[in-house]
Amino acid sequence: MIPATLRVTLIVAVVCYFAIILYFLKKKALNLKYTLLWLVAGLIMGILVIVPELLTRIIHIFGIQDNMNGLFIIAIGFIIMILLSLTSIASRQNRKIRTLTQEVAILDKRVRELEKKDIE
Repeated sequence: MIPATLRVTLIVAVVCYFAIILYFLKKKALNLKYTLLWLVAGLIMGILVIVPELLTRIIHIFGIQDNMNGLFIIAIGFIIMILLSLTSIASRQNRKIRTLTQEVAILDKRVRELEKKDIE
């Protein structure tokens, strides 16, 4: 069982987490579609802080004996999920940048060819 002071501290931390995410969204430091991933992670953290017995049940379903080991496994799973999502976003952006660079190079070549024809 989580002591009351720790539970209150964790609830305050989750509220601060949401405030920071919403602040970044308001300042347009994060796009909405990427913010949803962080909001879902915060929602799950909040649920586990408010109902810690749920974490214990989930851990025992997977056959993990120690609560801390289960918590670390779940945390590592979330981190891997977020990293995979961010890697996929970076890869998509890389493809878009490459395509745009190629299109700009083609347009630049056409402009130079047209300027060359106008000079002649």
